[in-house]
Amino acid sequence: MANAAKDVLDAVGPRLRELRRRRGLTLADLTEHTGINESTLSRLEGGTRKPTLELLLPLAEVYAVPLDALVGAPRTGDPRIHLRPVTRDGMTYVPLSRPGGVQAHKLLIPPRPPGTDPDLKTHEGFEWVYVLSGRLLLVLGDRNLVLTAGEAAEFDTHVPHWLGADGENPVELLVLFGPQGERTHLRPGTP
Repeated sequence: MANAAKDVLDAVGPRLRELRRRRGLTLADLTEHTGINESTLSRLEGGTRKPTLELLLPLAEVYAVPLDALVGAPRTGDPRIHLRPVTRDGMTYVPLSRPGGVQAHKLLIPPRPPGTDPDLKTHEGFEWVYVLSGRLLLVLGDRNLVLTAGEAAEFDTHVPHWLGADGENPVELLVLFGPQGERTHLRPGTP
């Protein structure tokens, strides 16, 4: 059993490095978000520093993954996803998939206040949306598209884009995006 525990601990560093790289973060970025100094983070990723709860908990929070994902704990057999909604910029994202790879979220967008203009953004990757209810206004470059329940769109997020409710009612969507989209939409302090 001691060898199994050692193998699990030895795999933590490479897993942490991979998570950081996939999210496009530097050690300096992590230091800023966690308060853990760069040297400690480097030694942790390199396997020369033993992982502790004090180090892993803030990293799990920054990466928005369960602690189990950092240490590679085996699944318990429960296929349910524990929904922990995140509200950012007035929109509520409800995760529908486990962290890693393409992410699925249910997105609830309230009507925008009168007189506010769409704030178009760009980032790496692609996004896919499916309207569950309401009317979605998708501004994509210089085009305004209105999608209704049952309609879907996929687009390159290098194109300036904005999603919002069209009219006085909220819109409910299914959204798929990769690590770049997750970082842009769900991580505080990222562009």
